[in-house]
Amino acid sequence: MSPGEMKPEVAQAMADPAKSQYKGIWVYLEHAEKTPAPVSWELIGEARRLAKDLKAEVSAVLLGHDVKAMPEEAFAYGADRVYLVQSPVLRDYRTRPYARVAVELVEKYHPEIFLLGATAQGRDLASTVATKLATGLTADCTSLDIDQETKDLRQTRPAFGGNIMATILCRHRRPQMSTVRPHIMPMPEREEDRHGEVVEDEFQMAEEEVAEKVLTFVRKKTEGIPLEQADIVVSGGRGTGGAEGMDKIRRLAEALGAAVGASRAAVSNGWIGQDHQVGQTGQTVRPKLYIACGISGSIQHLAGMQSSELIVAINKDPKAPIFEASDYGLVGDLHQVVPALTKAFERLIEGQEARP
Repeated sequence: MSPGEMKPEVAQAMADPAKSQYKGIWVYLEHAEKTPAPVSWELIGEARRLAKDLKAEVSAVLLGHDVKAMPEEAFAYGADRVYLVQSPVLRDYRTRPYARVAVELVEKYHPEIFLLGATAQGRDLASTVATKLATGLTADCTSLDIDQETKDLRQTRPAFGGNIMATILCRHRRPQMSTVRPHIMPMPEREEDRHGEVVEDEFQMAEEEVAEKVLTFVRKKTEGIPLEQADIVVSGGRGTGGAEGMDKIRRLAEALGAAVGASRAAVSNGWIGQDHQVGQTGQTVRPKLYIACGISGSIQHLAGMQSSELIVAINKDPKAPIFEASDYGLVGDLHQVVPALTKAFERLIEGQEARP
């Protein structure tokens, strides 16, 4: 039922639930096997930036078992406070117990904004918590800002297949919830002398109440250097023309010690696997060097790589949008340019290795 179809008294009761009582920005501190996910630190850094406009504090939410060492890490990256809940039931992530704790904490402490990583775990938890709290959730945001007039969170993300950028507001419900993809926000500097407050809460839930059981973890094997860990990424798009063209991309990546990326068009055509896709429907990367070969530069692709430190584009169309997002552009046929670059880099590296 839309607000327009509700009785006025029902709509009023659901709207503006005493917004003034909601304060502060929360970040969900995601971890697996006691290893924090770097996106959590990225979000704490972003929360600190947003907190300046709201004159608010930044808090991390840490759920787990035997994770008492992690709050100090959160303080070093910018958190003022950590809400800590420990229980054997929370040893491994499972939707039901984690969502129950998160909802209880929100209802007790009333955060104004709640940020989570757009990872498998973060997306699962965010959608469950937002549903239980009947509040708004914007998924896969690429930028966040505070509206200077209303102080609402402006949540921007690609929409309509990546053809436009949409800015979404949650005006009447709290907390305002967003998931943000890893590597979109910069990693904040650590401050070893920062300290904060740890607020411990209790959690009562028996293991027998949880239907899901974690038996073991099986890590997925990937070809070559994982995209998310690479300092250099060489990507191919529709302009490669097929699997043979993608082989040229692989050889250049091998010469540079880089990971191989691809646009959605290259993946959809079956020229390379889904694991290599960069963009809104693929992975987000933030390497020191990103080389885009035969990629036009659609919004959905830019959403996954525009935060790279240095972007080089190779495309035979001088009007390709990718050049507007690039630091350096090379207009030419990639089937000639890429092999020439590969040979040049191989000679350079061989020369360096041959030096006494």
